Amino acid sequence: MHDRREFIKFLSAGAAGIALFPKLAFAQSDGPWENLYPQILARIKPPTFPKRDFNVLKYGAKAGGTFDCREAINKAINVCSKAGGGRVVVPAGVFLTGAIRLRSNVNLYVSKGATLKFSMDPNAYLPVVHTRWEGMELMHLSPLIYAYEETNVAVTGEGTLDGQGKSFFWKWHGNPRYGGIPDAISQRDARARLYAMMDGNVPVEKRMFGGEKDYLRPQFIQPYKCKNVLIEGVKIIDSPMWEVHPVLCENVTVRNLHISTHGPNNDGCDPESCKDVLIDNCYFDTGDDCIAIKSGRNNDGRRLATPTENIIIRNCTMKDGHGGITVGSEISGGVKNLFAHNNNLDSPDLWTAIRVKNNASRGGVLENFYYRNNTVGQVSRAVIEIDFNYEEGAKGDFTPVMRNLQVDGLTCRSGNRALDLQGFENAPIYDVSLSNCSFGEIKNASVIKNVRGLELKNVTVSGKKVVSL
Repeated sequence: MHDRREFIKFLSAGAAGIALFPKLAFAQSDGPWENLYPQILARIKPPTFPKRDFNVLKYGAKAGGTFDCREAINKAINVCSKAGGGRVVVPAGVFLTGAIRLRSNVNLYVSKGATLKFSMDPNAYLPVVHTRWEGMELMHLSPLIYAYEETNVAVTGEGTLDGQGKSFFWKWHGNPRYGGIPDAISQRDARARLYAMMDGNVPVEKRMFGGEKDYLRPQFIQPYKCKNVLIEGVKIIDSPMWEVHPVLCENVTVRNLHISTHGPNNDGCDPESCKDVLIDNCYFDTGDDCIAIKSGRNNDGRRLATPTENIIIRNCTMKDGHGGITVGSEISGGVKNLFAHNNNLDSPDLWTAIRVKNNASRGGVLENFYYRNNTVGQVSRAVIEIDFNYEEGAKGDFTPVMRNLQVDGLTCRSGNRALDLQGFENAPIYDVSLSNCSFGEIKNASVIKNVRGLELKNVTVSGKKVVSL
């Protein structure tokens, strides 16, 4: 869909229109889907690269999984970028590496049958870089694949990225379930220090971490302040924590990924303070939220004041996770203009299909969320949840805002509740609209607290039509 005229042509074409745009299963004309959606989609264009390859074997890499290929891979990337760009090819085989630094005009291509296995030595992720950890800025270990202020960068292919989190990084969380020792190996102390630095507005360059006992796990793929980003095709397993984490980026395409990792905070895709993002045809089976849209935590989010805006999530499969399509909780910079359609969410270990997390410490403005034709099999908690009581809840001086959430054509087989919507008395949730929605076997009544403007049109719960909840 390249412009508004094509989209209008689709809307008027009936069955022929559906054939023309098979990924869109809706064909009625109404406001944001007709106007804003195609405008956003037209701006999201994945980068292209010169047709030349730089094979990492020619720069000293060796397969087998024991030789450290970090220097060779990064050398190939630097040569490729200086030559004007192209593909840096990882051929079939197992390659051990440390931090990989992407450069402009480089597509890191992981071939079918190739595995990049990331080192379990923290020194392999030094020197420290400017990064974000749970929405807070700091100088810390490099993400496993990182780019900073680059243009036209990609990670693509049919191979596997193995973070070896299960074997090493997960214990840093501190939970004995993952091998942590709460009083000896835990992120707790470093996390508290980072919080204090954020609260005290310490300059980022002085927030130095990455020491022997800091235990803050690095993210897997993090383009930071980049334009024209593509993450496509690869399989990601055993991530240290957040998996695909673009920060302050513009024009981001994430598609055809297979993400399967069940460690602590193993979110699948977390666009943070980004603009114009497409997440398309991805498979998520995660230890935390499948997709979590973010925009910075507390003081840092407010200081940078950069919302995540103009997001399209379509044709994705979501299995295990805390939330399927989630907004929050680090959303102090705000989130607006989210479209999600034709996704399938289904697992007894999926808590919630559509989830929003905010509180009085975050205080972000969340508005204009549009969901259409999403299919939910089963969830263990509410199908749709908006929770202002998350973590700190009412403890804070910043008013959370949630307004204009529209859900059309959702079907659900089973869940504990249809809705769990909890605003504050002094900060209600505004304007939630459900239309043409069917909630199948629902065990318990919905929870509705401090909501103004809940509208139901053609909604059934456990086989009975409802006009109010």
